[in-house]
Amino acid sequence: MEIYTDIAAEMFGCEHGGLPAGVTVSTQSENDITVTRVSIENDNLAKTRGIYTTIDMPNMAYIDDHNEKYITAVATQLKALLPREGLILVAGLGNPAVTADALGPRTAEKIFVTRHLDKTADILPLKLREVASFAPGVEGKTGMQTGEVLRSIVKKTSPACVICVDSLCTASAQRLGCTVQITNAALVPKSNPTQKINSNVLGVPVIAAGVPTVMQAGETIEGAEALVVCPKEIDAIIRRGSNVLSLAINKALQTKLAVSELAYLTI
Repeated sequence: MEIYTDIAAEMFGCEHGGLPAGVTVSTQSENDITVTRVSIENDNLAKTRGIYTTIDMPNMAYIDDHNEKYITAVATQLKALLPREGLILVAGLGNPAVTADALGPRTAEKIFVTRHLDKTADILPLKLREVASFAPGVEGKTGMQTGEVLRSIVKKTSPACVICVDSLCTASAQRLGCTVQITNAALVPKSNPTQKINSNVLGVPVIAAGVPTVMQAGETIEGAEALVVCPKEIDAIIRRGSNVLSLAINKALQTKLAVSELAYLTI
């Protein structure tokens, strides 16, 4: 059976031989960070048209989650996809009650939000970017599909872009807790693959960011559902991974603040 993965670099890597028409892949490495960019320009391929950037680094369970090198590497790739101006809405997708699926909500609660600040007050001479953040929960708890909730919030707040943060699935054990993927293509909720979240659905640009926290290990028995496993360090991966992602998002949005200042304000 074919093993499922959310990671575009695993589907179009050099190990798969020649690339299909409309797909380009480039890789850059520096020290212990490797950045792979997959650009898909054609439709009807295994992944939706768009740019997929993966940042591979040491396992997040063991790194310093305030390390400026890792945070800056993620922030740089994210910033390249963001609109220069306007409100940014960060949505933390997933179930906070399930550790492997809690990356989104844990990240969202550590975003430096500024939308509520008095715009007429001279609070800081930093020209803080307007940011809002929330976690929509899961349909099994709320009775509402994630796309429905997001459409309502977008209609009310009119953001320039939505950043969706979610736990991802990988086909490689080496990428569990070791990779960040950022894409401007569709986000496909694992609980309901038919409910894509993209710019067509929300009416504004959508960027999806996440860390692989589970992998499909194959079928348990013939005809049964695929077995999904997560690493033993999953608690540390979620805790530190959400710190890395939230600080990277904050740094990409509030460029005049240092990582140490953002950590003080949010973590």
